[in-house]
Amino acid sequence: MGFELVKVETRQDLERFIRLPWKIYKDQPCWVPPLIRERKTFLNSDINPFFEHADADLFLAVDSDRSPVGRIALVHDRNYQDVHSESVGMFGMFESVDDPNLFKLLLDQAFQWCRDRKHARLMGPMNLSTNHECGLLIEGFESPTMFGIPYNPEFYAGYFEAWGLQKAKDLLALRLDLVKIPDYLERAAIKLNQRNHFNVRSLDLGQFEKEISILWDIYNSAWSVNWGFVPMTQKEFEFSAREMKSIIQPEFCLIAEVNGEPAGFSLALPDVNQVLKKMDGSLFPFGWARFLWGKNKIDTYRVLTLGVKKKYRRLGIDAWFYYETYRLFLEKKIKWCEMSWLLEDNKSILEPMYRIGGTVYKRHRIYERLITS
Repeated sequence: MGFELVKVETRQDLERFIRLPWKIYKDQPCWVPPLIRERKTFLNSDINPFFEHADADLFLAVDSDRSPVGRIALVHDRNYQDVHSESVGMFGMFESVDDPNLFKLLLDQAFQWCRDRKHARLMGPMNLSTNHECGLLIEGFESPTMFGIPYNPEFYAGYFEAWGLQKAKDLLALRLDLVKIPDYLERAAIKLNQRNHFNVRSLDLGQFEKEISILWDIYNSAWSVNWGFVPMTQKEFEFSAREMKSIIQPEFCLIAEVNGEPAGFSLALPDVNQVLKKMDGSLFPFGWARFLWGKNKIDTYRVLTLGVKKKYRRLGIDAWFYYETYRLFLEKKIKWCEMSWLLEDNKSILEPMYRIGGTVYKRHRIYERLITS
């Protein structure tokens, strides 16, 4: 069967690009449909501030009947290039039916796209950067992924590697069964409370814009040395925060301050994928009602950020975040949570997670390939 690549240029093209996963995952119960409206907003260069410093080309693969069978996004993020002093082409939003020729067609396009722009490497999948969904699921296919974490068929990795992509970095998701706060953490919390070197408060939704500015400053400082990190512009951070505002529970967004200066924050979100799965990508005609009703029945959470500015990392702020978040989970009778994603070699964050009882249960991989002339 012959395939053809079509560049996404019209509104109809974009609609087909966004809806392709429904075809790919029709028999996969662990896939969670995204909200179509959210995907359109995210990919709209006039709305999403990511595109103020990045260019993206979207391609749709069609078969001889002009039916979509694959897709890929190719991205050049100038902020990544400035931070890492390397011109890299990213690929993401990747989907394909099970056909090695189709994989080759899509990835060959990515390679040529990078070569034409003189990029040194191709890296991905990134949807569309490390500040968004990223990584290819390679372990943990038996359960749905949490909100903000991608899912894909198991056969993708084999085709990626056969084409020539190699591992760049693995991203881990840890599962923590919430039974009892460990004794050592209880003791640490008592000592930290007695020392009183910092203050921790919850997010104030009534001052949302001001609070988001504080979190943005912490985020770009605390995560700055992490592998693959790209600082978010304030407009990007605000855009993402507004998209999540309806699911943020203030008590699960903790902000630490030292003498009034923001020092760190942690954020846990309810796994709204439990609700999104039933909505099939649409808020209409009854989606909002279903979402609002179902949101209160969510019984798992994802701890997605926990960071402290470098100069405050010896004060025990991270330990207090662990303790307080665990305590709140038990108070709400939450049985387990996911902590993700974590760099596979980030011992400073992994060791405390293992000690508290976390175990690796999903693994995503970022791939790369050098671009030869």
